[in-house]
Amino acid sequence: MWRVCVFALLSVTCARPQLHTHDEMISFINAARSTWTAGVNFDNVPKKYLKSLCGTVLKGPRLPHTVKHSTNVKLPDSFDLRDQWPNCKTLNQIRDQGSCGSCWAFGAVESISDRICIHSKGKQSPEISAEDLLSCCDQCGFGCSGGFPAEAWDYWRRSGLVTGGLYNSDVGCRPYSIAPCEHHVNGTRPPCSGEQDTPKCTGVCIPKYSVPYKQDKHFGSKVYNVPSDQQQIMTELYTNGPVEAAFTVYEDFPLYKSGVYQHLTGSALGGHAVKILGWGEENGTPFWLVANSWNSDWGDNGYFKILRGHDECGIESEMVAGLPKL
Repeated sequence: MWRVCVFALLSVTCARPQLHTHDEMISFINAARSTWTAGVNFDNVPKKYLKSLCGTVLKGPRLPHTVKHSTNVKLPDSFDLRDQWPNCKTLNQIRDQGSCGSCWAFGAVESISDRICIHSKGKQSPEISAEDLLSCCDQCGFGCSGGFPAEAWDYWRRSGLVTGGLYNSDVGCRPYSIAPCEHHVNGTRPPCSGEQDTPKCTGVCIPKYSVPYKQDKHFGSKVYNVPSDQQQIMTELYTNGPVEAAFTVYEDFPLYKSGVYQHLTGSALGGHAVKILGWGEENGTPFWLVANSWNSDWGDNGYFKILRGHDECGIESEMVAGLPKL
């Protein structure tokens, strides 16, 4: 029998066992009766593939500016930007990075799309292109092999980004060209076949889109780091919209199904970037509400909750954001 961990102040106080199979980890996590439940999301997927999805280089370049808010803002106990801005359709969108380590780009363009809608008070609601950022930002890193969230936001400010929807959507100037694949057990997509090459930076829109590439650019006016402080992060979300966060993914995270995730077992797979869009409490456990980019079959319909206020897996240490130029 596995020893069940004792949870004090929402943190695991026993040594984390190193288990070897997904079934072993699932059994251990669910027997621990912690704050979350595990299940099979990825079926017969090698660890190498899971590592390839974690394409964020942690502790990379930081932006020159860090924005601090007044501590006098009265914040609610729970907050979900999807409820606050129901007409901003991108807030409800779960994207799919496919077989490419482009999470650094997805976390950025998802947050940027939402912020354009929020700050234009719903008058603009573009889907900003992950393809454009992934393929054209040389200083962002290594394309499908990994990148830096801070550089992604700075590229938006300096060079601008065009629109572009999901794979095969014909939405916007440069839709995503890497096909979704079924790395999960309950989906209908074709099977994954390994990591894809980074798309080329074409600088042109698809033929069905009538606006020229350069005229379709959307720019940021200001980009910045978000302080590693719970109150500051909540105020930033409440005031300006979603932020991009980077954190360490361990072997237990891909098994997430429900509840408030905190690391229990397994070794590190790599860095991952996501969009944070709210906060709350579940059974007394504080959490951040997060959108992943592994399609809607993963986790809780593509979303997950992660422990808030304890810098779980570094989630509060590397957050970036910015304001659109409207």
